[in-house]
Amino acid sequence: MKMWMSVLAAGILGSSGVGTAQAAELIVWSSTGPSTGVYELAAGFEKATGNKVTVSFEVGAALTRKLEANAPVDLIAGGSELIEDLIKKGKVVAGSNTPFGLAGLGISVKAGAPRPDISTVEGYKAVLLAAKSIGYSRGCSGIHAAEGIARLGIAEQMKPKTVLTAGVPVAQYLAKGDFEIGIQQTNELVGIPGTDYVGPLPGYLNKPCPFNVGLIAVSKQQDLARAMIKFMTSQDGISLLQKGHMEPVRQGS
Repeated sequence: MKMWMSVLAAGILGSSGVGTAQAAELIVWSSTGPSTGVYELAAGFEKATGNKVTVSFEVGAALTRKLEANAPVDLIAGGSELIEDLIKKGKVVAGSNTPFGLAGLGISVKAGAPRPDISTVEGYKAVLLAAKSIGYSRGCSGIHAAEGIARLGIAEQMKPKTVLTAGVPVAQYLAKGDFEIGIQQTNELVGIPGTDYVGPLPGYLNKPCPFNVGLIAVSKQQDLARAMIKFMTSQDGISLLQKGHMEPVRQGS
């Protein structure tokens, strides 16, 4: 880790009264959507500060049970609505819901299949119309994919050949051959065995999914957790997010 990263972290930690001499562990829960960026940011924070950061997936009923049991955790990353709901329930500290990352949309095909040309809006439209089947999720990326298809004026044509997924990333269904083309966030498509990532959706159709981080009320490391939030949204977190195929939330986003 470069010296300037260490200096940045020291400044953040110093302002919060936490020093690297008192190494601690942060526990971060993440939904699937922002997880690639969260893992990279956690690794960067570890290297910069000497404090351990453990990241795990927590969603659905399992997340609810752990929150109700006040399981030890410091930060949670996911959609803004999720974190706002947890603030209302007293599980996340009010005022800590912080935007940090954006995940753009892309498409993948089964490994070895021809890679279609989606470099233009019209090209993407033609690819969808020619496809025997497509798949996308019921979450943010799927909502945005469906909105884009509607804007292209082909929603009715696509309806009978569209598969809605749930539970696991779209690419895992694609690898099994459940459909011909998978649409999801790029960070959930790249590098999945049995699939080939084609590229990002073109132009206005690439509406990214935003993700936030919040401070859990039962955290016993609140100063350190707030320091990590600052790190996640700092200038020096940008390259780490991009390594996870995400982009930072910029002013005005």
